[in-house]
Amino acid sequence: VLYLAQPTGTLILVGLPIALAGAALRALAAGVIRKDATLTTSGPYAWTRNPLYLGSFLLGLGFAVMSGSWIASALIVLPSFMVYPNVIRNEEAHLARLFPDQFPEYCRNVPRFFPRFRPVQKSFSTSQYLANREYQTALGFAAMLGIFILKWAG
Repeated sequence: VLYLAQPTGTLILVGLPIALAGAALRALAAGVIRKDATLTTSGPYAWTRNPLYLGSFLLGLGFAVMSGSWIASALIVLPSFMVYPNVIRNEEAHLARLFPDQFPEYCRNVPRFFPRFRPVQKSFSTSQYLANREYQTALGFAAMLGIFILKWAG
C-alpha cells in the first residue's frame, strides 16, 4: 500500500478527517471496554455494538482516500468486507454465551455496525485506554500519516 500510494495535499486533507474520526472512535471505545469482564454498553458502545471495527474501517477508508491509488485503496478497504462480518458474528456468539441475560436486549437497542448517535454517559477512562494498548493505533496512525506526507512532499 505504501509503495503504491500517490498522495496529494488535497487527498490528505480530504482523507485526514475520516481517518481521525476512526482513530477517535477507537480511542473512545478502548477507554470503556473491559473485554469479557462486563458487557460494555456505554460510550460509543451505546451507538454501535462494534465501535472498534467501525473505527478501524474509518481509519482504513481515510488512508484509502489519502493514498490516491485505486489499487492501494482496494487493498486497504476490501479486506474489511471479507473479515469483519465473520469476526463480528463470532464475537456476538461469544458475548451471547457470556452475557445471556443482557446481550439480547443490547442487540435490540444498539445497531450492529452503522451507528445510531444519541447522547451517552461519560465513561472514558485513560487507564483503560492504556490497559487496552490503544495508543498503538495512535502511533500507527501517526507513522502512516507521516509517510504519506513525506511521499507527497518528496
